[in-house]
Amino acid sequence: MIIQSLCAKIRNKFNVSVAEVDEQNTHRTIVIGIACVSESGGYAAGVTDKVISFIESATQAEITEIQKEII
Repeated sequence: MIIQSLCAKIRNKFNVSVAEVDEQNTHRTIVIGIACVSESGGYAAGVTDKVISFIESATQAEITEIQKEII
C-alpha cells in the first residue's frame, strides 16, 4: 500500500490530520504524524489507538515505535 493511499484512508476513516513527516527518502521506513483535536484527552487517545490498530490490520508494516503527546 502506498503511503499517500494509507494517509488518505486514515484521514477519511478517523477524521484526523495525517502526514508523512520523516524518512521520505528511505525505501523501507515510514514515519507518519497523526493529529487529533478534541476537548477530551481520553477521546483523542482512543482515536489514535484506533488509528494504530487500523495501520496494523491494513498493512504488513511493523510498528517499531510510537510517541504520543496529549496537550
